[in-house]
Amino acid sequence: MEGKQPGSAEQKTVTELKAVSEEPYLEDKDAAAGGAEPAVAVDDVLSRPLGPTPSQSRFQVDLVTEGFGRPAEAAEKAGREGSMLGKSSEEAKGRFRVNFVDPSAGDETSGESGGGSSEGGNVSLQNGGDAMLNEGSLHSGGRHHHHYYYDTHTSTYYLRTFGHNTMDAVPRIDHYRHTAADLGEKLIRPSLAELHDELDKEPFEEGYANREEGMPTGEAVATYIPDSKGIVKFGWIKGVLVRCMLNIWGVMLFIRLSWIVGQAGIGLSVVVIAVATVVTTFTGLSTSAIATNGFVRGGGAYYLISRSLGPEFGGAIGLIFAFANAVAVAMYVVGFAETVVELLKENGTMMVDEMNDIRIIGTITVVLLLGISIAGMEWEAKAQIVLLVILILAIGDFVIGTFIPLDNKKPKGFFGYKAEIFMENFGPDFRNEETFFSVFAIFFPAATGILAGANISGDLADPQSAIPKGTLLAILITTLVYIGIAVSVGSCVVRDATGNINNTIITELTNCTTAACKLNYDFSSCQTGCQYGLMNNFQVMSMVSGFAPLISAGIFSATLSSALASFVSAPKIFQALCKDNIYPGFLMFAKGYGKNNEPLRGYLLTFLIALGFILIAELNIIAPIISNFFLASYALINFSVFHASLAKSPGWRPAFKYYNMWISLVGAILCCIVMFVINWWAALLTYVIVLGLYIYVTYKKPDVNWGSSTQALTYLNALQHSIRLSGVEDHVKNFRPQCLIMTGAPNSRPALLHLVHAFTKNVGLMICGHVLMGSQRQAVKERLSDLAKYQQWLIKNKMKAFYAPVHAEDLRDGGQYLMQAAGLGRMRPNTLVLGFKRNWRQADIRDVETYINLLHDAFDIQYGVVVIRLKEGLDISHLQGQEDEEDGKTPTQSLLKKGSKGPSSPLNLADQRLLDATTQFQKKQGKSNIDVWWLFDDGDAMFSDTVLNSGQNAGLTLLIPYLLTSKKKWKDCKIRVFIGGKINRIDRDRRAMATLLSKFRIDFSDIMVLGDINMKPKIENITAFEEMIEPFRLHEDDKEQEIADKMKESEPWRITDNELELHKTKTYRQIRLNELLKEHSSTANIIVMSLPVARKGAVSSALYMAWLEALSKDLPPIFLVRGNHQSVLTFYS
Repeated sequence: MEGKQPGSAEQKTVTELKAVSEEPYLEDKDAAAGGAEPAVAVDDVLSRPLGPTPSQSRFQVDLVTEGFGRPAEAAEKAGREGSMLGKSSEEAKGRFRVNFVDPSAGDETSGESGGGSSEGGNVSLQNGGDAMLNEGSLHSGGRHHHHYYYDTHTSTYYLRTFGHNTMDAVPRIDHYRHTAADLGEKLIRPSLAELHDELDKEPFEEGYANREEGMPTGEAVATYIPDSKGIVKFGWIKGVLVRCMLNIWGVMLFIRLSWIVGQAGIGLSVVVIAVATVVTTFTGLSTSAIATNGFVRGGGAYYLISRSLGPEFGGAIGLIFAFANAVAVAMYVVGFAETVVELLKENGTMMVDEMNDIRIIGTITVVLLLGISIAGMEWEAKAQIVLLVILILAIGDFVIGTFIPLDNKKPKGFFGYKAEIFMENFGPDFRNEETFFSVFAIFFPAATGILAGANISGDLADPQSAIPKGTLLAILITTLVYIGIAVSVGSCVVRDATGNINNTIITELTNCTTAACKLNYDFSSCQTGCQYGLMNNFQVMSMVSGFAPLISAGIFSATLSSALASFVSAPKIFQALCKDNIYPGFLMFAKGYGKNNEPLRGYLLTFLIALGFILIAELNIIAPIISNFFLASYALINFSVFHASLAKSPGWRPAFKYYNMWISLVGAILCCIVMFVINWWAALLTYVIVLGLYIYVTYKKPDVNWGSSTQALTYLNALQHSIRLSGVEDHVKNFRPQCLIMTGAPNSRPALLHLVHAFTKNVGLMICGHVLMGSQRQAVKERLSDLAKYQQWLIKNKMKAFYAPVHAEDLRDGGQYLMQAAGLGRMRPNTLVLGFKRNWRQADIRDVETYINLLHDAFDIQYGVVVIRLKEGLDISHLQGQEDEEDGKTPTQSLLKKGSKGPSSPLNLADQRLLDATTQFQKKQGKSNIDVWWLFDDGDAMFSDTVLNSGQNAGLTLLIPYLLTSKKKWKDCKIRVFIGGKINRIDRDRRAMATLLSKFRIDFSDIMVLGDINMKPKIENITAFEEMIEPFRLHEDDKEQEIADKMKESEPWRITDNELELHKTKTYRQIRLNELLKEHSSTANIIVMSLPVARKGAVSSALYMAWLEALSKDLPPIFLVRGNHQSVLTFYS
């Protein structure tokens, strides 16, 4: 190619596929009116509208005529010479440029999209022509016109890499973005149709190249990239580590840890801290695994759980977790207020009284916290840093103080590091009915701040990296500090001290048993009670510290930082929950404000909740419930990881590898155990609340699909059980009708669906078969769209069924495909259900032939057959209008709803009767009858002679009515059984049938033996039958033999005189049975009757249809049933 001369222009021809966007794009209002700039800043690129998505634009493949090595201008000029396109087609080399055309560009010149254009309309990010993608053009077209294109010609990337130019897109992260995400624009790759179909085969239709309709719409509409200026995003230190450390280092560190050491001893205190750390570490590992399995948005624990376990668990936990954080604000603020009130009491400066002072100080504090939160995340983060510095200084103050034992502190029990004190305090000394578990219950809430960083996941720059590093490091640091302080305070301070300097021992004692005695202090009087020491003084750390006020500042810092973290977490979690619309009543709280999408409404709600509990000022009852709410969240996070790992979903690929599904399961179990250890009644209450919310969300069925592990595990279980079932032979006791219903579009024959669903619901398989005929190209696209639409229709209408569309040349071929391929393993249909072809006399006789052949095919494939007839008809498709895009329901469907006023235009009488008949099976059936006509169609052999055979041949005729009466809507109906017999043995036949039915354990109300079944039908009915078949007769006796033979060969459906005479007896039987049916079963709810079978090749299609017509006309709904002659009933156990 390099060897060609610049002057030897080689022309290339491609087909131009132009398209118009369905939705116009906004043009850049800030665009300069003049020419374009040669270079564009990143901010300019980000501020421009995105390129069209597949639902809004089409590819334009422009013909480009240029010579190799010619300047870009020459190529551009050649590209505009439209008059030479046809002449150069023979020399085409298959190169092209694929453009995205933005219709908002108006009447821009097509030449501006030509190859090598250097105008500002295309923001070129190419480097020497080697870049594979003109990225700027994919984002924003330019100042005056918008062309978005994938350039496969001016770029030599494809040619160098693959040896030829191609429309295929190379792997790129932008192809995998969610179009609604704020991380960047989703770029679109060519669809399979655009790569595979012939470009000029069909014109564009509905906005897609090659009528491609399977491309994403709705959710796949690109949005503008938000302006990144002013958005606050935190790293792992400020966003996660600092928050977690502040939340974990609570008041417990300063005023309860010393008491825990006094009760449990140094050894068990370390065990208490270690057990709590094990629970939090396991949860931290699980959190890290979930957080690194894909992009994490805002919502913290709610987001992690909901995207893993689904909206049911996520919605339940999200609500209680947000509430727990809101009430935790009140808990921490009250803790702060109590500390302040204690200082006021010491100085004698109380305002009102202790309770009201707590309320006043708490109210002022929570108002200040609200102000900091509303000021923005940046101010909140700065406040957290200040509080952390104070907290670290307070801890350092204590550590320094332990090395400075002062004589005035010894009477209060502080002697510095002494081996005697360490040995004495190492073991437990539980008092006042305290136990290890009660002490653990008091300490554990101090460890519940590990999700403080994850709760603001939406405000983290890189949540996938920040959450694991920050959370686990915070757990490690805080655990070491807790253990270090526990060991330090246990090695320095005795359990009991009087605080009296007069308790000093002057003379040396030889029988000392306590550490204090060995250190020359006598605290034996503390057996009656003392004010100092680990067991008696909560302010031990202040006493030990080098500067006591700094410890008070540390307490303030710990309480305020935890309160501030919870104040921020609760609205963020609640906002994420409301955005997902799990609880529609809370949707108003989903709105965000400002650059950071701050949930101001959520802040106000949290403020009101916190203020309410602060005014109560008694949180001892609510505190255990809040701790259990946090633990329930931890348990579900651990369970999420176990569940996702167990489901073995290919999408479960956490970047964090240091987790184990069994460790996560142990973590979940430990969380549940700790809930009962802390407070058993609070644990039970938490379970009840979570279960109640779970049931509510499950009942509401939110329309979301997050690819949860619940879906993955459901699929895995279904797959495993299907495979296991395939290895088990069928048994007659487990037989159930598994029906393939030829419904066409399911909503076109609702009565057929409801009737079959009545006896297959929760019992057998039900597949709605739909044969799509016509052009394969169009049928395939219809199949793709119909598959999701009609399956969703079945679900919305509570039909436990599957929709199976298939393309075929005619109904018979489609039916064969479905009967052979539908189902999976043992879950395959065994019964074909069709509606009766009511218009067979007016229809094309070839359609009748196809219909009858479908019945023959079913018998050949060993299917049972059920033909259902309603005298009003089944098909209501002619009443249906255009579907409403919003709810997917048709005007006809609204007619089927109870209490509907009907359509705007009145229906004629026949259509109104059709609609009434369609809805009758959706209602509860009253006390009526289901008449079972258990007959054979092969002579006079009756059940008394062939009792054993009856279970094999006609068991399905009896099984279907039994299944119907087992359902709630049909339970009041009684089964009446009609059999054929002879006049002289009616009683014997009735007893034999009663015996058989009792062996089958099927209840019946009556058995009627028809002794006159073989009588000749009435003359008028015979005449009516002959008139009906007259248009279909061949009348070969009235024609020459040669003409008759040709007609029979070309029209095999015609009824010959010989055939009619040969089957006269069967014809009369169908007519006679119809007379008997009208006589005995005209008031029945449903008639179930044996289907007459016509032998292939012996009975013409027209005659067989005439038999079915004569048998079933002018009757209540009738099932014509024929099993596949395999046993479906048995009286053996």
